[in-house]
Amino acid sequence: MTEILLIKAGELVLKGNNRRMFEQQLVRNLRHALQPLGQWQFSLQQSTLQVIPANSQIDMHRAAARVGQVFGIACYSRALRLPKCMNAILEHCAPYLDEQLMAARTFKCEAKRADKTFPLNSPQICAKVGEQLLNAFPHLKVDVHKPDVVVTIEVRDQYAFIHANQVRGAGGLPVGTAGDAAILISGGIDSPVAAWMMARRGLRLVAIHFAAPPYTSQRAEEKVHKLLEQVAGYSGRIRLFVVPFTAIQEQIKTRCHEELFTLIMRRVMMRVSEIIAQQENCGALITGESLGQVASQTLEALACTDVATSMPVFRPLIGMDKDEAVQIARQIGTFDISILPYEDCCTVFTPRRPRTRPKLSLVEQAELALELDTMISEAVANTKYIVIDGE
Repeated sequence: MTEILLIKAGELVLKGNNRRMFEQQLVRNLRHALQPLGQWQFSLQQSTLQVIPANSQIDMHRAAARVGQVFGIACYSRALRLPKCMNAILEHCAPYLDEQLMAARTFKCEAKRADKTFPLNSPQICAKVGEQLLNAFPHLKVDVHKPDVVVTIEVRDQYAFIHANQVRGAGGLPVGTAGDAAILISGGIDSPVAAWMMARRGLRLVAIHFAAPPYTSQRAEEKVHKLLEQVAGYSGRIRLFVVPFTAIQEQIKTRCHEELFTLIMRRVMMRVSEIIAQQENCGALITGESLGQVASQTLEALACTDVATSMPVFRPLIGMDKDEAVQIARQIGTFDISILPYEDCCTVFTPRRPRTRPKLSLVEQAELALELDTMISEAVANTKYIVIDGE
């Protein structure tokens, strides 16, 4: 008998001829997430992945927590794998489920018999296991509608499995199946959420952060590191590029009209990000912008920003309000970090009256006063590279 992790794949089961590629990437991502805890074997059968520890000393509680952050998984559970024999099932079901059932008041049994040659059918398996558990835990009652614990017995081709309540997985698609994209990451609430959302759709992330010392502090950059560590717990390793932005911002402030400052800054950020993204073989840029949230995120302002780059720009938060973004930030553990009081460069030199409906021709005319090509080349050349791993 061995305790394993039993994983049900998510929407990748709907894939056609390329499904095998998605499954292989999911296994690679799981192997990377679990590697710090020990050695594992992986066996995929009938859309169910068995993750088998190499020895009994591995911390299965920590392993289950890590699995819960891997995209591409619909649900998972810790399960006891045992011989495909009714006597073995009845012998081990009560001891294995002792902790969950002692804390419960009600339960029900479910059986899944993939091997139709097994001598008992699903209702018969449920009846025998239910009787065994009622004898072992006299305080329990059966509730088939809203039980505290659902006890599941799965009889498959080679083994039987016993597990209690399944845990909902992170969903989405395995990271790496949709290509690479670069997220413009600030220290705020929205961009880490945008990064998480696009990683959930299978994108491998490159992060680009703009630092403007002395207007922004080292703590502001460390804050971004912590945010990306949280995201990397789901997405896997993230390559972070820190772009020196002080000289660009100071020149924009000196030579451009104040009402256009934020918009021109955003356009320059997109141009710099495009160069780095192309160098890293990314196919798109990602931002945390939400329509109408601030002056630089009106329809007209976003249109002016988009034409600064030839790359697709993904904005997963575009139709969200702030409360929805905050809810996700709390869920993924970035909210408390985002609200730390260390300013990023997006808040430096904020205009008092930004233009909300800019005309592209006016913006491009204002940019002629800047030495953009030279400044952008210097910023890219002096960009710092860091690798961020999940906690």
